[in-house]
Amino acid sequence: MQITASALSLNVPDVAASADFVTRHLGFTETMAEDGFVSLTREDAGFSLVFLRTGLGTFKPASIAGDAGQGTLVAFVVDAIDDEYERLRAEGVPIVTPIETEPWGERYFQMRDPNGIVYQLVQWMDEAPSVS
Repeated sequence: MQITASALSLNVPDVAASADFVTRHLGFTETMAEDGFVSLTREDAGFSLVFLRTGLGTFKPASIAGDAGQGTLVAFVVDAIDDEYERLRAEGVPIVTPIETEPWGERYFQMRDPNGIVYQLVQWMDEAPSVS
């Protein structure tokens, strides 16, 4: 098998709201859209991000076509995490977990889009902070 592309598809009530969020704040661009569907990409993300309107009849199997919001976390590794944190706060993005650094060197924060999808930006620190 050879994988030629990858996508993460999320069911949300308001496709336009999530698409606008990742376009405006995370630099994705729309590649395709129809009623209840939008596909977005960002060259350096490594996958497309697809939003489907909850209850869309083309989603199969229908038994798992619920809302993707609860428990969904979309993570991106970035450089200059502190700069991104300040930029997104200044843009009024809802921050749900303020910036923090884990003992193993993962520095991150989390934000939420209008449909409740949580996005986490992460920077791996060269050295884990010392624990006192």
